Amino acid sequence: MSIVNIESLIDPAIWYVVFLISITIHEAAHAWSAYKLGDDTAYNAGQVTLNPWPHIKREPFGTVVVPFLTYSMSGWMLGWASAPYSRGWGWEHPKRAAIMSFAGPLGNLLLVIISAALIHLGMNYNYLHQPDSVNFMSITAANNPGYWVWIAKLLSIMFSLNLILFVFNLIPIPPLDGSSILPLILPDSLGRKYLELINKRMFSFLGIFIAWKLMDLIYSKVFFVALGLLYP
Repeated sequence: MSIVNIESLIDPAIWYVVFLISITIHEAAHAWSAYKLGDDTAYNAGQVTLNPWPHIKREPFGTVVVPFLTYSMSGWMLGWASAPYSRGWGWEHPKRAAIMSFAGPLGNLLLVIISAALIHLGMNYNYLHQPDSVNFMSITAANNPGYWVWIAKLLSIMFSLNLILFVFNLIPIPPLDGSSILPLILPDSLGRKYLELINKRMFSFLGIFIAWKLMDLIYSKVFFVALGLLYP
């Protein structure tokens, strides 16, 4: 098999591994925090786990079909998963529901930090280096050919994809997680009214469209700030 053919198989495999890790951590963080705060809905559904299979079973289209479809069209993967929670629990405890919403993006931020730490560890042992030209898929580069090339690509995608997921999900527009964090600073009565408003289905598609437009404006700035922290 030629090198080109091998790469055509390894690249999407790396992407999918990173994608699964990222959404699993995100949804498991939602499920775990809800369980600790008194809602066992996701726990009973088996989603307080780092095993991706329960998350795939819940959203097979968003976790299997869409990622490979978007990869075939654009060269990178997008998709979704979800963790169930009790609306009654959220209504009774709007601040706890806000913490649960915040936990998912924090899980992605944790993966950004872990990938940055592993990049620096690789640099300290002279396996990796800062490339002359940095982009989404080449945050770091290998010093030698071989499997370190694939490790460098995996860490680069892990850093960039989770930075996107962190920033995107914190945009305070429904149905994104950021829209459910506001009750942390509102009185419970206002928090309940706010949650009732943003849970209306009419906001979902419009919100995603607006959020993507905002990402075009803010992500490049966040990306360069993150690179400045990675390579001070």
